[in-house]
Amino acid sequence: MKEANYDYIIVGAGSAGCVLANRLTEGGRHRVLLLETGGSDKSIFIQMPTALSIPMNTKKYAWQFETEPEPYLDNRRMHCPRGKVLGGSSSINGMVYVRGHARDFDEWQQQGADGWDYRHCLPYFKKAETWAFGGDEYRGDQGPLGVNNGNNMQNPLYRAFVDAGVDAGYFATDDYNGARQEGFGAMHMTVKNGRRWSTANAYLRPAMARDNLTVVTHALVHKVLLEGKQATGVRYEKDGKLVDVKASEEVILSAGSIGSPHLLQLSGIGNREVLEQAGIPVDHELPGVGGNLQDHLEFYFQFRCKEPVSLNGKLDWWNKLKIGVRWLLKKDGLGATNHFESCGFIRSKAGVEWPDLQYHFLPAAMRYDGKEAFSGDGFQLHIGHNKPRSRGSVYVQSDNPRQPPRILFNYLQHEDDREGFRDCVRLTREIISQPAMDRFRGPEIQPGVDVQSDQEIDAFVRQAVESAYHPSCTCKMGVDDQAVVGPDTRVHGVSGLRVVDSSIFPTIPNGNLNAPTIMVAERAADLIRGLAPLDPSTAPVEMDEHWRDRQRPGGARRAIA
Repeated sequence: MKEANYDYIIVGAGSAGCVLANRLTEGGRHRVLLLETGGSDKSIFIQMPTALSIPMNTKKYAWQFETEPEPYLDNRRMHCPRGKVLGGSSSINGMVYVRGHARDFDEWQQQGADGWDYRHCLPYFKKAETWAFGGDEYRGDQGPLGVNNGNNMQNPLYRAFVDAGVDAGYFATDDYNGARQEGFGAMHMTVKNGRRWSTANAYLRPAMARDNLTVVTHALVHKVLLEGKQATGVRYEKDGKLVDVKASEEVILSAGSIGSPHLLQLSGIGNREVLEQAGIPVDHELPGVGGNLQDHLEFYFQFRCKEPVSLNGKLDWWNKLKIGVRWLLKKDGLGATNHFESCGFIRSKAGVEWPDLQYHFLPAAMRYDGKEAFSGDGFQLHIGHNKPRSRGSVYVQSDNPRQPPRILFNYLQHEDDREGFRDCVRLTREIISQPAMDRFRGPEIQPGVDVQSDQEIDAFVRQAVESAYHPSCTCKMGVDDQAVVGPDTRVHGVSGLRVVDSSIFPTIPNGNLNAPTIMVAERAADLIRGLAPLDPSTAPVEMDEHWRDRQRPGGARRAIA
């Protein structure tokens, strides 16, 4: 083994790791090593937004993890892809930019993540982004991350969906990442100049020109090196050879909500019983490692479309070729969007303070692998209950770093989660039945009009629901006995070791996870460097003041029993 020395070692060049690599090398003071198991992100299938389904389902670019049989989903094994490429999951995701509701971060603060409330997080969201329509007290205009609305809802189905939400008595929201999340409006995506604007493009590529950053790809990290309760470096494998590297300051795990707890466990840090069953010596007992696993589920609510305006007419090889050629030449058109250009955030019932249901609207009826669901025109809504109470785990199985961990989400274990999906079905039918959709609404394809009772909805959901690919919370931030890192992102009881990625979320936000993961890394970079935090925001948060007794601003629905 050969040795090399750095100030900081970052494990994982994903949504958080690329941010850290950029920020920690600013000014040239620190020598930083960034390790990534995957390789280049220069594939057209990664860079072209409309091709999003390809890298997610390709072994070269993503860990193709699979869960244990999920006991509350008829023992189905669920697909759990995670990025294995520069940019990590930001290079394989759907590019949807949702920060989450302000109360999600206040919830973090209440659970012991001091300083991570909305007032302190909002400045870092702003620091990260350049919003296509200019900055204000909520949106940034000087950050690395380009955010826009794709093709600005040119397809008439997008606007019809938003109008249907308003017809049903919900808010229209000009910016769900601004003062009010609740309501219907345009959806935002991390796309710039027609290209996927991953953290590799936004943060890493500029930093790679600096002499003090070393990036090593195709490097499989085996473990964190410990001397007593001090992390001193990591051991990784490249080209069949083991390499030990030392960090004079800190080791930072940014391997994601599956990779980071797994690597801690491989290093002898975790729940004693889990480590002993895997045959790994316990160097530091930390019971919460790998627990508290949370994710978002969703299903596709599909309808036929009465007018030939959906994208189903663009799924043949000839139209795909034309879209691809136009994108190659001009970086615009249907190739330059993820097609989720309108959305909705609503509360499932009266008594829920902030939105717990999320809609992604797609002007097509197709599967996530990009194949059509049926012949003819259609549209679909991806709908899910976003504040689950079910909890799962990511546990190491052996000391072999190539053996995937045991992943069990326990999806829909909690009755509140099952109730949330019943609300998804019934509220969606009501929204799509509004006059704004009359011109386009054809027969319901899925779930089907015969699915009506609680029992019928539950059975449908168990078979149809899919992961929204938002695993999180497995190295939770806090101060209780299940917390893995403190509010400073340092691992409890081990000096020189941090975790910075979506695994440290105490609870899952109401929205897609790329934006809050980038925010966490931006704020953690200041903590690591000992910089004063950005001044907290005073921007107001708009809520439905009558949330206790009504499900939507246009009228009461059902109160919580």
